[in-house]
Amino acid sequence: MSTYATAVARYFEAWNATDTDALAKAVAAAWTEDGTYTDPLADVRGHEQIAAVVRAAHEQFPGFEFKLTGDVDGNHHIARFSWELVSTADGSAPVAGSDVITLTEDGRITSVLGFLDRLPEA
Repeated sequence: MSTYATAVARYFEAWNATDTDALAKAVAAAWTEDGTYTDPLADVRGHEQIAAVVRAAHEQFPGFEFKLTGDVDGNHHIARFSWELVSTADGSAPVAGSDVITLTEDGRITSVLGFLDRLPEA
């Protein structure tokens, strides 16, 4: 598995963690201590703030999980990929997006720039 694919797998492990301890460990494994996460709804820094954004997503969409769609594309220290938020009950995916991540030499994330491609209707 490439460095990019490994980093993205850790990223999804964090986003899909629902247990508090598992979430803290997954965020620490995926991001550097001062790592950032920015999308249209959030602009946070550090493990605690990133974990709070993940918890908020699970509160808004209980019973959903984040899944990679397509391949991870990377060059130098940057990777991009697309994802969907999928219901474990019926397979519906009301939210989808694309993210660009920046990695350190050890493959941990220093920044995420997220874009929302599909949102539920209001």
